[in-house]
Amino acid sequence: MEPLPERLSVGVPLVRRLIDTQFPRWADQPIRPVPRGGWDNHTFRLGTDMLVRLPSAASYALAVEKEQRWLPFLAPRLPLPIPVPLAAGRPDVDYPHPWSVYRWIDGETVSVPLDSCADALADFLTALRGVDPAGGPGPGLHNWYRGGPLQTYDEGIKDGIEKLDDPGLRGAVADSWQESLDAPWHGEPVWFHGDIAPGNLLADRGALSAVIDFGTCGVGDPACDLAIAWTSLTASAREAFRNRMGVDDATWLRGRGWALWKATVAGPALDVIDRILGRADRWPASSC
Repeated sequence: MEPLPERLSVGVPLVRRLIDTQFPRWADQPIRPVPRGGWDNHTFRLGTDMLVRLPSAASYALAVEKEQRWLPFLAPRLPLPIPVPLAAGRPDVDYPHPWSVYRWIDGETVSVPLDSCADALADFLTALRGVDPAGGPGPGLHNWYRGGPLQTYDEGIKDGIEKLDDPGLRGAVADSWQESLDAPWHGEPVWFHGDIAPGNLLADRGALSAVIDFGTCGVGDPACDLAIAWTSLTASAREAFRNRMGVDDATWLRGRGWALWKATVAGPALDVIDRILGRADRWPASSC
C-alpha cells in the first residue's frame, strides 16, 4: 500500500478568491467549511444549496475529471441521489489542481450498525452494477486500485498483520486474507463505488437518502463495495444483504478481504477484525 500523500492546506480566503475569479455569478454566496469534510477533499458550503470540493493532494485530484465525466451519466440511472457537478474549477497559481462545484445534498451521515438501511443500500449497489460499463474508468491510481485484484494490497496487509500483538489473531487474519486472495473473479467488469462507508451514506428520517463521494468509483470487480457488510452490518443483516444482492461465494470472500485489509492497515480496528473473523458482533446502541 502506498503511503498517504501530503495534503494541501485550503482555507476560506482561497476558496473565496477561486469562486470570485472563476465563477463570479456566485460571488455573493457565503462560504464556510463543512465539519468533517473528508480526507481526499477539502469541502466548503457555497451559499445554501451548493458545495465546493478541492482535492487535498495530487493523487486525489485524478478523480476530478472522472467525476465530471461520469456522475451526470450515472445519476439518472440510480435509485438514490448522488452528487452531480455544477461546474469545473481550474488550477491557478495558488491552487494546483482541478476542483468542482456540486449541488448540496441534504441528509445526515448514517450511524452503525446501519441494518435499517441495508435493503436500500443493496438495491442501490445492484442498480449501480447494472449500469452500462462501456468506456468506464478501470482500476488504477485514480481510484486507489478499487475494482482491481486484492493482491495489490498483499504487502500492506502483511505489514499490518505483523504489527498485531496477539499471535493467534495474526494467524487468523493471515488465513482469512489468503482465503480471500484465493477466491477467483471471472465476471465481467461492472460499475462500483469503491468507498461504500457510513461517512459516504446519507439518511433522512431513518431511511437511506443519498450516496456521496464517488472519487474511487470505476468499472471492474465490484467486491470492494461489499466491505461494508462486515464493517457496518450485524451478522443477520449481513446475510440478508448478501441474499438481496445475490452475491456468489467467491465475490463474498473477496469483499470480506477488502474489509479485512481496511480494518488491519488503518488502526488496526480490532473490533472490526473480530467481527470479520466471527469472533464478536458487538455494536454501539445506535442505528441509521
